[in-house]
Amino acid sequence: MSTNRNTIFDHAVQADRQHVWHHMTQHKPFETQAPSVMVEGKGMRLWDVEGTEYLDAVSGGVWTVNVGYGRASIANAVCEQLTRLNYYAGSGGTVPAALFAERLLEKMHGLSRVYYSNSGSEANEKVFKMVRQISTQHYNGKKSKILYRERDYHGTTIATLSACGQSQRMEGYGPFLDGFVAVPDCLEYRRGDTSSESFAEISAKAIEDVILREGPDSIGALCLEPITAGGGVIVPPDGYWPRVMELCRKYDILLHIDEVVCGFGRTGEWFGYQNYGIQPDFVTMAKGVASGYAAISCTVTTEAVFEKFKAFPDDPMNMFRDISTFGGCTAGPAAALENLAILEQENLLDNTRKMGAYLEQKLLSLKDKHAIVGDVRGKGLFWGIELVKNREDDKTPVSERTIAAVVGGCRQQGVLIGATNRSVPGYNNTLCLSPALIATPHDLDHITDALDKTLQKTRCEIS
Repeated sequence: MSTNRNTIFDHAVQADRQHVWHHMTQHKPFETQAPSVMVEGKGMRLWDVEGTEYLDAVSGGVWTVNVGYGRASIANAVCEQLTRLNYYAGSGGTVPAALFAERLLEKMHGLSRVYYSNSGSEANEKVFKMVRQISTQHYNGKKSKILYRERDYHGTTIATLSACGQSQRMEGYGPFLDGFVAVPDCLEYRRGDTSSESFAEISAKAIEDVILREGPDSIGALCLEPITAGGGVIVPPDGYWPRVMELCRKYDILLHIDEVVCGFGRTGEWFGYQNYGIQPDFVTMAKGVASGYAAISCTVTTEAVFEKFKAFPDDPMNMFRDISTFGGCTAGPAAALENLAILEQENLLDNTRKMGAYLEQKLLSLKDKHAIVGDVRGKGLFWGIELVKNREDDKTPVSERTIAAVVGGCRQQGVLIGATNRSVPGYNNTLCLSPALIATPHDLDHITDALDKTLQKTRCEIS
């Protein structure tokens, strides 16, 4: 590494410490572990300013870099598009936006319209606004409530936090908006000895109880993640989703699936909901849409929903009265088109299913070996490992300090893993793995070997 390069890196570190306000970070003096300053990525590997190499098992830290780092073809596609035309407002059209919408909808049977914005929070808030406008124009202001599920997360704006099932993320930001109502989570691990099918029925009945309590005529939409992500990687029990779909149709409630984390191959299907044979009315996505190479999010819906905004042609206000400035940036759809092409050409959904099965077996072996591992759950390359004080005695969650020690121990071995973080009081005890969809058995062995060694050390320290 050249002296000049070292000088640039040293300056960058100093500038970072003095001027950057990091996400989810308490900026007390950095006496111990300061935030990393990364300088390069290739495949699943990252290098920081010190030259330390890491295997990234969380796709950029927040389930984003699905096709891995260093994809020159995506960068080139963005460069070419920005040189030709970088931006035009979303009230008009651009070539990459039109072409990506067409390619995207080929993967989404029954859906036909794409609304562009630039973050998952924004994509979800668009749905909330659409539901409210439909309520006003078609139901005399009724059917405006939106149901959401405990432990699910839908974004960081005040509106999306109003639909947040993770109370620690909401602390200090109230008062929140009226009209958002929680339904119970569906974490099978903490619901006793009932069968999966029975628990699915119980979980769906819990949703129906909320619908009946609130009044079906007041509820416009039900907003759910296909698999709960940051709330603990919670996979719904078998039979849950068909029952939820039946409730939505029975009570005329629009079904909104938040695919910001699960979308674009993470679970082994293009979208998480496609594992369960259901037909949503809205699907929102961000993160893996362009694998972090450009900012883009999409709110996708049916023609039936789209037509509701055309029902009163003589009313000049009968349109979706919304704008997202950077929804008009062409970098996002240009990157997304090439990202989609890579997923197809390299058969990465198939790889995700194969490597997901391999990773599941490795994690189940860790569960057999370490009593601290209470539950292993996930799908594709999206897994959670819930740690408890002793699986044989009870399911008491380990402390957040223990979780931090495991994350730190893996980092010391050159592996970056994630964990539930400042989300659900008393239950921030799940480790999260979401490696890029290019993962190989060698990569997964590296990840689980680091976990194995760290869990053994952690178990000894807390025994």
